[in-house]
Amino acid sequence: MTQTIVQQRWVRLIPIAFITYSLAYLDRANFGFAAAGGMAKDLQITPVMSSLLSSLFFLGYFFFQIPGALYAANKSAKKLIFWSLILWGGLAAATGMISNVNFLIVIRFALGVVESAVMPAMIIFLSRWFTKSERSRANTFLILGNPVTILWMSIVSGYLIKSVGWRWMFIIEGVPAIVWAFFWWKLVADKPRDAKWLSNHEKDALEEKLQQEQQGIKPVKNYAEAFKSKTVILLCLQYAFWSIGVYGFVMWLPSIINAAPNSDIVTTGWLSSVPFLLAAVSMLVVSWFSDKMLTRKIFVWPFLLAGAIAFYASYLAGENNFWLSFALLVIAGGAMYAPYGPFFAAITEVLPRNVSAGAIALINSFGALGSFAGSYLVGYLNGTTGSFSASYIFMAGSLLLSSVITIIALKKEKPAQ
Repeated sequence: MTQTIVQQRWVRLIPIAFITYSLAYLDRANFGFAAAGGMAKDLQITPVMSSLLSSLFFLGYFFFQIPGALYAANKSAKKLIFWSLILWGGLAAATGMISNVNFLIVIRFALGVVESAVMPAMIIFLSRWFTKSERSRANTFLILGNPVTILWMSIVSGYLIKSVGWRWMFIIEGVPAIVWAFFWWKLVADKPRDAKWLSNHEKDALEEKLQQEQQGIKPVKNYAEAFKSKTVILLCLQYAFWSIGVYGFVMWLPSIINAAPNSDIVTTGWLSSVPFLLAAVSMLVVSWFSDKMLTRKIFVWPFLLAGAIAFYASYLAGENNFWLSFALLVIAGGAMYAPYGPFFAAITEVLPRNVSAGAIALINSFGALGSFAGSYLVGYLNGTTGSFSASYIFMAGSLLLSSVITIIALKKEKPAQ
């Protein structure tokens, strides 16, 4: 495969994937800022109801993972993501127009349904365009849309809420997804064979390389067999516990910081962005080394363990030592995000292509359940105890379990020769 093909794919497809997932993440994560910036007060949302609203997104996200992934694999990831962009942009903007909590419940759940297929569809899309030696970095640039979006969203949302209020924040941040849908449709092709910007020789070379990588993977007859495999079951549990830590952190970090003495929504925005700056850097470094060494496990479990230790240390530091506790939370955030690229690369490399789409969706759906649990239980613990200490221990324990399960699930992995 020539250097020209390599450059064309990276320059053309990776920015598009990054922007698309960034917009998805923007419209799910800005709820935490709205809650801290006046929405809870205006709509008379109790702490328990706020926890439920934060987590309802992930309940909707859970139910439609597998159907969406199968459509992306068997029909068209391009078409699925096009309509998802339009619908989630519309729902996000509509959040700024409601005045009743019941409507907010419906919108948060529907937003999860609409976005549910985006992650597995994008992973499937990239696996059709990037080889094993590139896949961890390709996945990382996709998922990098998560921390990078939160980084700038934390700052921009703080200023928007202060200047125009939480309602206009939702509207302003929802419209770009609708506009981007038409750029997505124009710029991407589902498979190399469909790309007008590659020659026939370049298409053949890329597809031949991707096909060769599948030859060393043990065949799996169908989805039922894949879903019953020990590896898939363990990876489902691993990702669920991992997601408890990640989304408990993402959804409630603004409230944790906003509760500090002398804090306001703009300061909260700036400080909330810091963990995600470290996360972006750590993701890039870890994925580069993972692709360089062509191994995945060693770039996953140690970082999850580091995140668990950082959360527990933040608990020990206590709320009276805000800056020490905050520094440890920054480390936890960076550590939790670092392994995403190697993790999703591992899934596509241990399962044959005929079942990898469904397996990714199943694993991601368990991640959604973990996200639901993290969003709800962290908020519940914070609200009922009047402190963040219990939620720190909860997130630490979840990441510790995820680290241990990773070691077991990928124990047979060996570096490629």
